Amino acid sequence: MKKLFVYRTEPDELTKQLAVGLAHGHEVTEFNLFEPDPDYGRLVDLIFAHEKVVSWW
Repeated sequence: MKKLFVYRTEPDELTKQLAVGLAHGHEVTEFNLFEPDPDYGRLVDLIFAHEKVVSWW
């Protein structure tokens, strides 16, 4: 299953551990909203290209 992880802020250790658990056995792409000037067009394309989207706030 293809999963997209969208991070609003830079992940802390707990978030990283949870993400590793959810990613196990799946193809995962990460998108960082906290970086300067995120490419929102690419984000929309990624959302439609993946079966599950997980937003990390």
